[in-house]
Amino acid sequence: MAAIVPGSTIYRWDLDKTYLRTEFDTIRDLLRTAVEPASRKRTVPGASALLRELRATGPNAITILSGSPEQMRRVLEAKLRLDGIRWDSFTLKPSLENLLKGRVRFLKDQISYKLGALLDARTHSDPNTEEVLFGDDAEADAFIYSLYADLCAGRVGTDQLLAVLERAKVYRSQIPTIVRRADRLPRGEAVRQVFIHLERMESPNVFAEFGQRICPFYNYFQPAVVLLRDGALQPEAVLRIGAEIILRHAFSPDALVASFLDLARRRYVGRPVAERLVAAAAKVERPSFGGAMPSLLQFGEALERRLPELGEAQRVEPDPIDYVDLFSRDKARARAARRRAKWKKR
Repeated sequence: MAAIVPGSTIYRWDLDKTYLRTEFDTIRDLLRTAVEPASRKRTVPGASALLRELRATGPNAITILSGSPEQMRRVLEAKLRLDGIRWDSFTLKPSLENLLKGRVRFLKDQISYKLGALLDARTHSDPNTEEVLFGDDAEADAFIYSLYADLCAGRVGTDQLLAVLERAKVYRSQIPTIVRRADRLPRGEAVRQVFIHLERMESPNVFAEFGQRICPFYNYFQPAVVLLRDGALQPEAVLRIGAEIILRHAFSPDALVASFLDLARRRYVGRPVAERLVAAAAKVERPSFGGAMPSLLQFGEALERRLPELGEAQRVEPDPIDYVDLFSRDKARARAARRRAKWKKR
């Protein structure tokens, strides 16, 4: 696959548990999140640094698609501004509107909301743009993003889409709108990569059947490295993201090396990307990297020692996915992850 061309890419981001360290596993969590001011909301380590670096590349757009209710727009936008983030569109869930219409299930339904919003956005986008999507493992982001990608590519037809919407118990009044949007899509390989933040600390293997289009990650240094592979970021930008994680979140050089090697084991990146990072790390200077400079030098030296054991990246396209069959398994995975999260809080 060719490298990403500046100005031809749309980055679509989720917020809760992807950008923000949001808790919503209990009623108490939900209430605290609803009243929490912007200044107290916590950003996932490295997320704001990555977003700022992506903005600096001059993308076609950075859009935010969140399951948070529309009523939280003011505080969420204030938080993003505090972090120095600029965006092009910001979509929030019309929860109250649907609740007033008696659609109680819509409050927890992510399929009809997110898939519908993605399809609508794509029909209004330049068909020549590629998309890179960011989500998390707390809900159904991997499932929704993968289904969306295959709808764009024409690998999923109307019958399978209808069956998925039926399995997801989407309100019948919403189904025709989603199907019409899918029918209007310009066909092509629109989605280049999907990044799924392992907020629940699940094994990346639980997403294996989605193929390598889905890249589960533990920290934001990892998607930055993959975007370096694709030509979306330069090595210096990746190191700046690493520097923020080191300085603000107590990461060590060894942790960054381990993050890279994890991606290499999963064949997302290989020796060429490592060599570029090693070369860039050897040239870091204090004005640009401040107190992180010694750690970045150590990172580069440690990664250089591992070069002989690194191979090539291997992008393997997934086998055709039966989304009707996969829906129940992915839902069970999300339920199990929520149970583990609640158990840990006890």
